[in-house]
Amino acid sequence: QVQLVETGGGLVQPGESLKLSCAANGFTFTNYAMSWYRQAPGKERELAARISRFGLHTNYADSVKGRFTISRDNAKDAVYLQMNSLKPEDTAVYYCNVQRGGLDSWGRGTQVTVSS
Repeated sequence: QVQLVETGGGLVQPGESLKLSCAANGFTFTNYAMSWYRQAPGKERELAARISRFGLHTNYADSVKGRFTISRDNAKDAVYLQMNSLKPEDTAVYYCNVQRGGLDSWGRGTQVTVSS
């Protein structure tokens, strides 16, 4: 059974940083790309960042390019999202995601709030 557990969210001020972590188990981690999605209040869930199986390729939403960095540690079955220069519009629940054979699996999410 796939399990994804996100940690690291919190309340920060604009311009500050946070690092999210996602611990994965229940599947062969190195077989799949991993993603971070986010969902702001009243908005649809959107892709923030994705990383390929061995971390050679990444892609980002335009809104986070240059500020967020996705990475993974295949020895620990973990994926991370380093978020710098946070803005109020980054406020959202952040979800870890894996797509296997067209089937999405999600964590429960971690809340990130950026406010002064």
